[in-house]
Amino acid sequence: MIKLERELTLEFVRVTEAAALAAGRFMGRGDKNGADQAAVNGMRCLFDTININGVVVIGEGEMDEAPMLYIGEKLGMAEDGAPEVDVAVDPLEGTNLVAKGLPNSIAVVAIAPRGCLLHAPDIYMEKIAVGPKAAGKIDLNAPVVQNLKAVAEALDKKIEDLTVVILDRPRHEKIIKQIREAGARIKLISDGDVAPAIATGFENTGIDMLMGIGGAPEGVLAAAGLKCLGGEMQARLKPQNQQEKERCCSMGVTDPEKVLTMDDLVKSDDVYFSATGITDGDLLKGVRYFSKSAQTHSLVMRARTGTIRFIKAIHRLDKKPRYAVGELIKGES
Repeated sequence: MIKLERELTLEFVRVTEAAALAAGRFMGRGDKNGADQAAVNGMRCLFDTININGVVVIGEGEMDEAPMLYIGEKLGMAEDGAPEVDVAVDPLEGTNLVAKGLPNSIAVVAIAPRGCLLHAPDIYMEKIAVGPKAAGKIDLNAPVVQNLKAVAEALDKKIEDLTVVILDRPRHEKIIKQIREAGARIKLISDGDVAPAIATGFENTGIDMLMGIGGAPEGVLAAAGLKCLGGEMQARLKPQNQQEKERCCSMGVTDPEKVLTMDDLVKSDDVYFSATGITDGDLLKGVRYFSKSAQTHSLVMRARTGTIRFIKAIHRLDKKPRYAVGELIKGES
């Protein structure tokens, strides 16, 4: 298996910075599609400058659904000796969050050696995620109360002091009731469960667990980040019809009922994860724009070394290529 070079770390953070810089200009403007397209444009252009032989395994959809960053698209300069890698992207995680000016929208990339990221179909996925202290203590098949007790014990907390993040959806009424009856605290979110899943790995965020059903592609991205942190996610695909079951099989998931472990979701420890804040969140600050510059706040990690970097960058907009400062958004896609 080809090892990735550590020098690529800053290359990948440049990718998420570009997407965030582009999408951040749409914050609060009510145009989620414009924000998403700007993020895609910025991210796609930066990949052309990196010497990888990459293939998108999680992206914006199929080739006929997305003009860029579609599943199967080849990325990178692919010069001699370039590492062959899987690429998972979400140029704008939380399109509604940006459009409404709400917190926790991020641009995300995960990179691993070829064949090491689960090719997750764009369907629902049941998830439970925790940080490193509670890794090995959760069980997706166990009752909610049992998981809460196990995590509380691992974190040396009372159940009443746990904070669980859940998407605010009617499908979660039962689990919300069970968590409240157990006495734990709940933080409901409207969109975007990658950022809170990663936040479980940092005690200062105040988020202890993520539970519930969200998107499968987002689950793989979150698992890549948690692998870098030493945390844990367990997941199970939730196909809603026969077509989605067939979709799972076509992507190599022959048993949709199987509980997916970290090693199923991310098969290598040579994985990189990069995220840049677009709007302010629990973990990352959003993009700040000034008269001739902009500021970004990013997280970049590598599982093999366990290194975690927070990077605050100042971008001189008068020196940045147009694709990196959000100007490639009107009629230039």
